[in-house]
Amino acid sequence: MIELLKDLPDNVVGAVARGRITKADYDNVLIPGVEAAMGRHEKVRFYYELGADFSGVDVGAAWEDFIVGTKYWSRWERVAVVTDIPLITIAVNAWRLVMPAPLRVFATDQVDEARAWILAD
Repeated sequence: MIELLKDLPDNVVGAVARGRITKADYDNVLIPGVEAAMGRHEKVRFYYELGADFSGVDVGAAWEDFIVGTKYWSRWERVAVVTDIPLITIAVNAWRLVMPAPLRVFATDQVDEARAWILAD
């Protein structure tokens, strides 16, 4: 399940992933949230928190994640990913090498720092 966070500024898409994430979660929740923000702003920030009960993504969701990230490649202003999952940390850090926007990974005990960074001027 993906839940969009409501307590962030209009130019920040914030999401928390819990349980197993499916393509339907992307199609019904995350993509509409990203597209709405992209319709309102030239540059958008993205905060993605993989909750303690996150248990993985199916292949369709992983593909949608790639598509969303690359479709708006030049329009991401800043991206924060909060996770303690080593494989996801490695993958996100690899993307950081080619991503034109600042991209940071934070541990789950750094949620406050991650939110402060995504909101900072």
